[in-house]
Amino acid sequence: MLVIDIGNTNLVFGFWNGKEWAALWREESSPNRPMTDFARSFRIQLLENDLRFHDIKTVIIGSVVPSLTTTIQQMISHTLELEPLVMRPAIFERMPVKITNTAEIGADLVANAVAAYHQYQQAVIIVDFGTALTFTSVSKEGKIEGVAIAPGLKTAIYALAGNTAQLPEVPLEVPKSALGTNTVHAMQAGVLLGYIGLVKHLITEIKKEIGTDAKVIATGGLSAVLSDLHTQFDEVDIHLTINGLRLASNFI
Repeated sequence: MLVIDIGNTNLVFGFWNGKEWAALWREESSPNRPMTDFARSFRIQLLENDLRFHDIKTVIIGSVVPSLTTTIQQMISHTLELEPLVMRPAIFERMPVKITNTAEIGADLVANAVAAYHQYQQAVIIVDFGTALTFTSVSKEGKIEGVAIAPGLKTAIYALAGNTAQLPEVPLEVPKSALGTNTVHAMQAGVLLGYIGLVKHLITEIKKEIGTDAKVIATGGLSAVLSDLHTQFDEVDIHLTINGLRLASNFI
């Protein structure tokens, strides 16, 4: 099975051989990139990972970038002569988690909920460190109770650098002190240390509202940046979303 997670920053491709992820790679999310360019890169990745077209029997796509969904669908149809499965609001009701507002929740958040609830079978909170920082809460009955969304770490840094005349872009490194002694350290202190407090507070508030103890799982490409937060998480699983898409394919 080929699983494709189309996010705002990256596309993640994963080849599942029935037991494990035999190959994983990333591409930059470029809405204006032509289908032929994606196809060329896709063929190269298959060669580098010693995969052949006939190894792929099923393809599932989860996307939060509608324009790229069409491009990648066309690329798969053209390259593999397969019609990919696509996670859409119309089929969310078939998922093994209950969703109230199917029209407004993203495929990535549904996939996260499917994977986390499948693994724990109890109340879970999924903290996804991506372009956006999201908190998805699932009840012990498997219902998505709600979502909280904040700007992601890079998004916050870029917003500061892009909307101010004298602030530079800075690396995502947690400073040793909250007292910034130069511009870069000051921005790191405000955003990175500030986000540690944000995450801790939201987890506490969500647990209060759920009214029961919940497992907390972190995922997303930036989940490793705030290492001081790892004591707040029961697990850090950067493959949670693609695992959720893989599991969701059984219900499409």
